[in-house]
Amino acid sequence: MIDLSGNDSSRGLRVREFYLGRQPILDRKQALFGYELLFRNGPIGPAKIDTSELSATAAVISHASQLGVEKVIGDALGFVNVDEHALMSDIFGFLPREKIVLEIVEATPASPDVLARLTELASHGFQFALDAVTAPPAMLPMAAYVKMSMRGAQPEALAETVARLKQGSKKLIAAKVETREEFAACLDLGFHYFQGYYFAKPVIMSGKKLSPSQLALMELMALVTSDAENIEIERAIKRDASLAINLLRLVNTPAVGARQRIDSLSQAVTILGRRQLQRWLQIMLYAEPGRGAGTSTPLLMLATTRGRLLELLAHKLRPAHRHVHDIAFTVGIMSLMDTLFSIPMAELLTQIAVGDEVADALVYRTGFFGELLKLAECIERIEDMEGQIMPTLRDLEMSTEELVELEMAAFEWSDNVVRYAM
Repeated sequence: MIDLSGNDSSRGLRVREFYLGRQPILDRKQALFGYELLFRNGPIGPAKIDTSELSATAAVISHASQLGVEKVIGDALGFVNVDEHALMSDIFGFLPREKIVLEIVEATPASPDVLARLTELASHGFQFALDAVTAPPAMLPMAAYVKMSMRGAQPEALAETVARLKQGSKKLIAAKVETREEFAACLDLGFHYFQGYYFAKPVIMSGKKLSPSQLALMELMALVTSDAENIEIERAIKRDASLAINLLRLVNTPAVGARQRIDSLSQAVTILGRRQLQRWLQIMLYAEPGRGAGTSTPLLMLATTRGRLLELLAHKLRPAHRHVHDIAFTVGIMSLMDTLFSIPMAELLTQIAVGDEVADALVYRTGFFGELLKLAECIERIEDMEGQIMPTLRDLEMSTEELVELEMAAFEWSDNVVRYAM
């Protein structure tokens, strides 16, 4: 077994230098099912985790688990990549076995020791996921989930593999699904789950305008940010019953942290204040009544996570400027509105009044807020954009450990919002 006790203080410090990525896995109704957790070494300068003595995978999983994996995955399942070294280590005492699927990475040998270890872990309640292309045949009977990458996949071979694996009652996950056309094709083939950011890419509809209900919500946000009287704001909310109900549900989530239950719109406006009320109205755009939880949850989760992470980053970097924190949250939330409304961002901003700093961040990814947004997007797409994370962290003078702790706080906050918003 690998010693992860952290007795070597210099090694323990270096183990903390890692990135954490979280990629959503959706079901056939596009509701959130799980997350793949992606750990990457994030050395400062030339430092490296010595993989000859300590599995990097095991090391970062151990540290992340001690910080709280439950904060990262919420009510979903967590798919964690493990190699041979991690499998043979003692990290599993840190992991919530009923919520974790161990994803066996490519090149893990089907040796007698590894197969015995998988049998042992299965007896403790762990489930396994394998890559359909690289998995040794001896491991397949032990897997509950099988993944297939859509990148470069040949349709005929894909259909044949899906048919074969479905006969074995495997749950099939289509990975690297990047377009809605790919999602539709995988749906037709019979995949059970889907991983990729196809749901976060806008399907642009030329000439589309905001719906009356969306415009009403925008107008209400304008009232909140202006000097309108509380009674005027209350009247505007009361004109839409579903808006009022949804707002009361949202403001009573644990993420708000209200000391007492908020039972009236008057309380919501008075107790929350303009800043918090604007925030919940922004979130409600993604939890719009009638959209249905199955379609809105992934986008709502991504938008709220971005908003909160950008806010926490801004607070860390500019602690004395509260208005900067609020702007950062708004940039994060608004960064997916082109997808939400199917309108190009530049065109959308002609219908929604925002400041130049916000517009530059959303359209060009420039300025302080644009840098924060780029960092959040790189973390989300860590497999393809890992190389861009360290330069941005250096520019922001932030350590990887600080970033991971802020990420975990953002994940937990977002999970609380989405859990009670739908």
